[in-house]
Amino acid sequence: MARISGVNVPTGKRAEIALTYIYGIGRSTASKIMDEAGIPRSRRVNDLTEVELDTLRDLTSKVTTEGDLRSIISMNIKRLRDSGCYRGIRHRKGLPVRGQRTKTNARTRKGKNMAIANKKTV
Repeated sequence: MARISGVNVPTGKRAEIALTYIYGIGRSTASKIMDEAGIPRSRRVNDLTEVELDTLRDLTSKVTTEGDLRSIISMNIKRLRDSGCYRGIRHRKGLPVRGQRTKTNARTRKGKNMAIANKKTV
């Protein structure tokens, strides 16, 4: 197992895909990192040398990932809640924040325990 940014990335996968296992690195960021490191995208993690792994570690350390990113996101949500703005109120109530409809199709955010109007029980 290769360890990058405190995460054990899978060794059998392509390096570009394995980087996406790190929270905060998606496909586009992973491809940019691979290009900067000069490593072909088709290389597997278990085929990488220690020098290449070190360059990947250095490049991923420049990106905000894992615990730092999670704390930044939680602080942003806390700031919205404390300010009492519309988005903060939606976060506080556990409702969709970005303008989605809630009459139907909000089960993921609202949860199943909320009452559904006019639902027949058999």
